[in-house]
Amino acid sequence: MSATNWIGAFLEAQVAERGAADNTTAAYGRDLADFTGWLAARNRALDNAHRRDVEDYLVHCEAQGLALATRARRLSSIKQVYRFAFEEGLRDDNPAIQIPGPGKSKRLPKTLSLQEVDRLLAAGAAHGRTEDDRLRNACLMQLLYATGMRVTELVTLPMSAARGDPRMLLIRGKGGKERMVPLSPPARTALSAWIARRDAQDELRRSDSKPSQTHLFPSRGKAGHLSRHSFYVLIKEFAVEAGVSPAKVTPHTLRHAFATHLLQNGADLRAIQTFLGHADVATTEIYTHVLEERLKELVLDHHPLARD
Repeated sequence: MSATNWIGAFLEAQVAERGAADNTTAAYGRDLADFTGWLAARNRALDNAHRRDVEDYLVHCEAQGLALATRARRLSSIKQVYRFAFEEGLRDDNPAIQIPGPGKSKRLPKTLSLQEVDRLLAAGAAHGRTEDDRLRNACLMQLLYATGMRVTELVTLPMSAARGDPRMLLIRGKGGKERMVPLSPPARTALSAWIARRDAQDELRRSDSKPSQTHLFPSRGKAGHLSRHSFYVLIKEFAVEAGVSPAKVTPHTLRHAFATHLLQNGADLRAIQTFLGHADVATTEIYTHVLEERLKELVLDHHPLARD
């Protein structure tokens, strides 16, 4: 196999053997395309690059001003494609295996107060030109905050996941792993109302000899469901209407708020790990630091001896 075909074979293996999601394989593809393009400009390729070449590429990425997380992900992509090449006998070494990563950012995730979340939920329920739009938007926001789902998990939810017992929601996460997350009463109410409307929509489609739509949040796009970008735009509109700075509101911010608010109210870290679908509890522990920072701010803002 020529080096030009390594990336395609690697990406196919990620999907077939590890169940990698489309977003994951797309990110690998972009990272490796950038790396191979950089190598080609120096008359190198994946099959003849050395450790020094990989290290020089990482220096190049840093000089471009790429974030720590981006550089770490690119190195991970390079390491994985070389591990694949080694295991497949395409190379007899892995030139990236001993290269340390750039470290992790100390920046804590942005989150929202309870009051800000309440305003966002209300804005979502009131936003839309039609009743269908408003029911869908209310359901989107209630499910996002009630479960802490990733945005991809939310927009790709199948109708089948919401059937049955409305007190629990079946979520298919990274690597095809499934988890059950309990729903709050407001989320159950919003979900029930939206499912009733979706059933009515499907009944109309069948009467017109059209197939039912399988996704909970369908769209006319190729994927058949609301896109991540469309929801990103929507949540910014909700923020404006709620009087919350759009700069601090993203679908992932609601995920952080879900975890932080649970922790503030005494939830067990392991339970939060399960709800979020984190493979390692160390990933979940960042929320303990968020809580610590908020407690520090509370003391500095309100303790009489902290004032000048």
